[in-house]
Amino acid sequence: MNVWNTIKVIITDLDGTLLNPSHAISDYSKTVFRALHQKGYLIIVATGRHHLDAMPLVEPLGFPIYMVTSNGARIHAPNKELLYSFDIASETIQSVFKVGIPEEITTVLYKEKVWQTNKHNEKLNNFQPKMNYPPELVDFESLEDLSTIKLFFTHGDHTKLTELRDRILVEHSEILAHAFSLPHCLEFMDVTVDKSVAIAKILEMENYSFNQAIAFGDGFNDEKMLKAAWKGMIMRNAPVSLKNVLPDLEVVGDNTSDGVAQFLSKKFLE
Repeated sequence: MNVWNTIKVIITDLDGTLLNPSHAISDYSKTVFRALHQKGYLIIVATGRHHLDAMPLVEPLGFPIYMVTSNGARIHAPNKELLYSFDIASETIQSVFKVGIPEEITTVLYKEKVWQTNKHNEKLNNFQPKMNYPPELVDFESLEDLSTIKLFFTHGDHTKLTELRDRILVEHSEILAHAFSLPHCLEFMDVTVDKSVAIAKILEMENYSFNQAIAFGDGFNDEKMLKAAWKGMIMRNAPVSLKNVLPDLEVVGDNTSDGVAQFLSKKFLE
């Protein structure tokens, strides 16, 4: 029996994976995914992006899909109904801020309709071709409600972020999970939140299991998802450090050349 015939679920990250460097799904990838949908495969997009940011990016696919966003803090059904949500408590964020966040680091709280930040960051704005999820410049010390879907830090120097991560984890390792979605993007979620956990909820609803799934990703926020799937695929453009952590997983083409769609087309359509 061809073991690939057991695959019924296709899971993909967005940035650095399904999206090209222009933060869009190419026409070729759209064609491949539409064909896979027509063949009955369950498609799940799992991203660190906020749902208001991610949904417009996948709409060009032309069919409804499950969305796991904010690294698993939100699940939306194909009809866009909110199925699951979990926020980090305001008191937890207050405790993190007491560690002392260097002013040079951009800090972001993912709120439901806006992302609150301590400074304007053009690189972050460029991740949204359309500003569906707008930034709000704030003074965090003056805010009463610091509850958030996800806590996000970015800086051009990866070392600065690893130093900040280590300081935060000294007192918060039991309540917060973290991941580098990109070397310059450090994200904190509640310890119970992960893409793999959210995907497992969807698979249970649809009467599937990870043993019937193939997953694609390029960041450390994809690690557990890639390990859980029957076949985890790492993008060629993923950091070497992720490839070293998951040495047994196959490396697929990069996101500049439709690596996900190229692989899926050869395995399931040709």
